[in-house]
Amino acid sequence: MKLRLLTWDVKDTLVRLQCSVGEQYSAVAKSFGIQLDPKVLENSFHKAYRTQSKLFPNYGLDKGLGSQQWWADVVKQTFRHCGINEDCALSSIAEHLYRDYSMMKNWEVLPGVQETLYQCRQLGLRLAVISNFDRRLNQVLEHCKLGHHFEFILTSEMAGVAKPDVRIFQKALFMAKVMPQHSAHIGDNYINDYLGARDAGMQSYLIQQDGYHDSYERHVPKKHILQSPCHVLTILERA
Repeated sequence: MKLRLLTWDVKDTLVRLQCSVGEQYSAVAKSFGIQLDPKVLENSFHKAYRTQSKLFPNYGLDKGLGSQQWWADVVKQTFRHCGINEDCALSSIAEHLYRDYSMMKNWEVLPGVQETLYQCRQLGLRLAVISNFDRRLNQVLEHCKLGHHFEFILTSEMAGVAKPDVRIFQKALFMAKVMPQHSAHIGDNYINDYLGARDAGMQSYLIQQDGYHDSYERHVPKKHILQSPCHVLTILERA
């Protein structure tokens, strides 16, 4: 059946971080006179992130937090795990990092993405984003010169629910006024992207990550696994 709508995940599908979280946190902390090993910060961040995600999923919206406060708490806990407890400095670091991660300098567009999105539009496909990112995503995509490719950008913060919840996919389909059987989603996460979209009745394809393939290869047909975003064009040509 002919596709009309192609939705995309963003982080590690279309763009990726220029450097590790630990390196970025360390660099910003240094500007405030705090010296910490990037690897130590990286480990501390993942611990803080897991805890915050479990206690307050989807940016704590149902608890009245929102993404800026949610991330500020993650940053502060990251540094507190490393023995830094200066509240004023931590608040400034958190604010600085929240702003920094909306800027182009921290992101790079993956190879072939610009041309792939352009070619998809040339084929008559409508493009949109479904992402568990926060409200800064519009800025990120504009700074990366990708925003103009998409009819709309739907984040989990905007939708009030996060992938793999089918409601975020259903909201995107409603916004596009497209039936699920005429749509497909592309992302790098087996549960959030591949299964979430399929549970909503959409087609879906999985961007293969190095070292991640073995965990899902038994469950995903090879024809649904893409080596990179560029390979979606091959799928579309066969459709």
